[in-house]
Amino acid sequence: MTNERPVVIYPPGEDGGRRVRAGVRFLGMAYGLLDVVEFLRLAGLEDADDDWLRGSAMVEWRGGGPDAWLNGPRGA
Repeated sequence: MTNERPVVIYPPGEDGGRRVRAGVRFLGMAYGLLDVVEFLRLAGLEDADDDWLRGSAMVEWRGGGPDAWLNGPRGA
């Protein structure tokens, strides 16, 4: 994954999951921050962690920030 492409986390769906996209590539449905971190690591962004997700200008959060999950923070 190239670092020039934005990472987009979409608003929570009815089941609480949020779609995660890097550039044009759909990475999966996340149900908490740890899911997003794992998707990004598998896509080649090995430095991704909770802090990076919260502060990176590369990440666009739609429908709420990193604590906005349908079932509460981190999918709890």
